[in-house]
Amino acid sequence: MSTETLLLLQDAHVHYGGVKALDGASITLDEGEIIALMGPNGAGKSTVLKALFGLAPLTSGEVKWEGTVIRPIPHQVVRRGISFVPQGRRVFADLTVEENLEIGGYTVGDARLVRERMNDLFEMFPMLRQKRHAKSGTLSGGQQQMLAIARGLMTDPKVLLLDEPSLGLAPKVVKEVFAFVKEINEKRNMAVVVVEHNIKSLLEIATRGYVLDKGRVVAEGSPQELVAAGTLEKVFTGVAL
Repeated sequence: MSTETLLLLQDAHVHYGGVKALDGASITLDEGEIIALMGPNGAGKSTVLKALFGLAPLTSGEVKWEGTVIRPIPHQVVRRGISFVPQGRRVFADLTVEENLEIGGYTVGDARLVRERMNDLFEMFPMLRQKRHAKSGTLSGGQQQMLAIARGLMTDPKVLLLDEPSLGLAPKVVKEVFAFVKEINEKRNMAVVVVEHNIKSLLEIATRGYVLDKGRVVAEGSPQELVAAGTLEKVFTGVAL
């Protein structure tokens, strides 16, 4: 079965002041893939997600969506079918679970459709249904992460960008988060790009992986290829790649 290239980041350069956050990085995401972005701290992994979503403007290079060059602007990118879940479980703590999901669907513009999608997500996340009227700040870390992901799904995106979804979570919860990411990928044929330090858990579900160092892609391949090449050990030990 042929697959379509959804997102392409080509020869991307992003500068923060005098710092080169990306230095010619190129990433391709095809329909239905789970892409792992790995590398040492400061390698540019999160900047790739922000560049794709329009939060880190390109100094040079380009982003293509379904073959067409675009200038990513967050609200426009959302309407195209891209959703971004930043690190840190940024839920609205003083709002209920249900209210957080409603905010996630604000671009949908159809109250009936928002309600349908919320009910679908409650089927996928029974825990969120149980807590639907609870203030989000009262949820556990794992529950807040699930809510953040669910809120990102309210627009029914084609692509989900996840930044460090396991940050600060217990190992058992990490396993649940990654199992859910795999489930939504399979059930919805949703392409996912994940930045993650928990490399073992990520590679268990990833289709392909990119390793970044100093803003450049230094390795690319299937999980099996990256393991065989010893890339994992280099990433874990911080060896220059």
